[in-house]
Amino acid sequence: MESKTASKPQNKARAAREHMKELETLQEKDPEFYQFLKEHDKELLDFNDEDIDEDDEIDMENAEIPEDDETDASDFERVTSKAENEDKSAKNVITTAMVDSWCNSIRENAKLGAVRSLMRAFRTACHYGDDEQHESSAKFAIMSSGVFNKIMLFVLSEMDGILRSLLKLPTSGGKKETMNDLMGTKLWKDHNHLVKSYLGNALHILNQMTDTEMISFTLRRLRYSSIFLIAFPSLLRRYIKVTLHFWGTGGGALPVVSFLFIRDLCVRLGSDCLDECFKGIYKAYVLNCQFVNAVKLQHIQFLGNCVIELLGVDLPTAYQHAFVFIRQLGMILREALNMRTKEAFRKVYEWKFINCLELWTGAVCAYGSETDFRPLAYPLTQIIYGVARLVPTARYFPLRLRCARMLNRIAASTGTFIPVSLLLLDMLEMKELNRPPTEGAGKAVDLRSVLKVSKPTLKTRAFQEACVFSVVEELADHLAQWSYSVAFLEFSFIPAVRLRNFCKSTKIERFRREMRQLIHNIQANSEFINERRLRISFLPNDPAASSFLEHEKKSGASPLSQYAATLHQRAQQRNDSLMGSSVTVGSHSSKFGNKMSEQDDEEEEDDTMNEDGAAVFNSSWVPGSDSKAKQSKEGKKKKKKKMQGKQEEAITDDVVEDLILSSDEDGYDSSAREDDEETKPAPSKQQRKKQSVIDKDRAKPTPLKKKSKKRKPSTEFPNKDKKFHKKKSNKRKRTN
Repeated sequence: MESKTASKPQNKARAAREHMKELETLQEKDPEFYQFLKEHDKELLDFNDEDIDEDDEIDMENAEIPEDDETDASDFERVTSKAENEDKSAKNVITTAMVDSWCNSIRENAKLGAVRSLMRAFRTACHYGDDEQHESSAKFAIMSSGVFNKIMLFVLSEMDGILRSLLKLPTSGGKKETMNDLMGTKLWKDHNHLVKSYLGNALHILNQMTDTEMISFTLRRLRYSSIFLIAFPSLLRRYIKVTLHFWGTGGGALPVVSFLFIRDLCVRLGSDCLDECFKGIYKAYVLNCQFVNAVKLQHIQFLGNCVIELLGVDLPTAYQHAFVFIRQLGMILREALNMRTKEAFRKVYEWKFINCLELWTGAVCAYGSETDFRPLAYPLTQIIYGVARLVPTARYFPLRLRCARMLNRIAASTGTFIPVSLLLLDMLEMKELNRPPTEGAGKAVDLRSVLKVSKPTLKTRAFQEACVFSVVEELADHLAQWSYSVAFLEFSFIPAVRLRNFCKSTKIERFRREMRQLIHNIQANSEFINERRLRISFLPNDPAASSFLEHEKKSGASPLSQYAATLHQRAQQRNDSLMGSSVTVGSHSSKFGNKMSEQDDEEEEDDTMNEDGAAVFNSSWVPGSDSKAKQSKEGKKKKKKKMQGKQEEAITDDVVEDLILSSDEDGYDSSAREDDEETKPAPSKQQRKKQSVIDKDRAKPTPLKKKSKKRKPSTEFPNKDKKFHKKKSNKRKRTN
């Protein structure tokens, strides 16, 4: 009985397999009839799956599989793979004719079915090259690069207007209130899936793109549809994250386009994205300003100007974030003052900290007249002053000059007095600037791109000149701000006395000449003020004192202000000579204002024409192409190597090595001595000659074993010494 029951399922399985072979031969001989059966009677072709599964279960229970069954299983796998390939080929392959028909029907008749088909094709284009799971669920099949370019160009150029016409919105712009009203209507319920598909698939393709021009065009077109993101908070967060990444790391015009996209989000959506945009753009700024050189300096200035411009969208909200971020800087400085360790000092004396101070200085200068931002000037001034005095050594002269420059900017924008002259005059009294240079002329030092210099650089002529000239420029700028004050004579008395002392103490004639010129302009400005002060009758505490010399101040008639202007021109020429090549990031990269916004709007309208889009989407690139991925990976590896080298150089330059005052060099401890050994001065000419002779002797080949002509030191005394020693020995015998 068991043999009979076992033979029945085996006969059924054999019959099913024979029928499968017949179907396979039918597919090869008459594929049209096989396709007809597949479309109209699928059960006839799929009946064998269950039978074979049952047979497989019975075979597993019997625990013995014959060899014929294994060969039959391989045949079945081959048949199923062919069927899957036929399913893929049965899908609609997107062609240019199909895309043209959809585009024409949308333009002429505005058919909703054509819009849906085009959005399905757009999804296929955006997810081209993804996993096979997405491709299997899609209705359309693989496309060519030409079809991909045509779909992307039409959808990005026309879909915003199509969606606005379906939702009955104005052709451009839009407010948050209109979207909130629209989200409760039937139109939104019927068509919101099209909006979500458009924005979601566009975001997906943005992450796949590698060409900056292509990304810029895509963001520029998506900027018109940014109002729809208020309905999709998750998409909004992802868009902010991706756009901020492009803003910080992109090249060409991409940072400008990305910033305009973020700014439009903040203006149109308001409180729904302000907090996230403010936090995100500040974090992106901090990540991209950790290391500074002469080439990257202008890009960091551009990023800082973008942050300042974005803060002006909503000053009350910006004040809350600025207060938190400035407080964090103050806590880092307080930790350094309390701990007094190298690690704590390093957190303050690094580019990330200094660039954040520069950022908030620019924000306070831009919005210092506003009541919302003016209270931030005092804590920021205290932090900058504390940073300048944290490690008062000559090696940190560039950092102290940068702090003095920031304080001058805050004082000029807020109209408050800040004692900047004390920081600058203390630098002149350090002995490193009063000694003649011992290391020669040296290389030109760009004080804008360094925070600390090495000890040999301190003793070069180029560094001393750069420091003294910069001190004179900043001191003249500080005094020129108060050159129209009634109390200028009393205010400039102490700086003039200390400048005269420096002229007497220094032994360098060119420094004396520079200081005498500054003292002369201070005296001339004092006489200019005294002549007009004798004519007034109001008291110093009278409100009329604020309008003193107001007309002269507008025209810049004081001697000090004119002298400061000439010094600014000289500094600009010196900086231009140091900068061998200027780097610009987009057009109008370092300025934002009303004029720039108008120009940008005109340029945006010109750039968004279809001709520019056709020029961008004119390559053979499609998402997931191997060649582009390999090139991008190789480019990323090269960039990583370059960045690692730059970071190592910047880290070695910015490490706080010695924390000893320049006036206490005689009392160095062991750590300072080790530091001195690491940075020894260059050897003199005599030492170099001796070293070269030694190296030549060492480099000479050792001769073969020969008898040396030199006499060996003999133990015998010479003839003269023999007589002397004989006499001494005779005397000793006699005494004995």
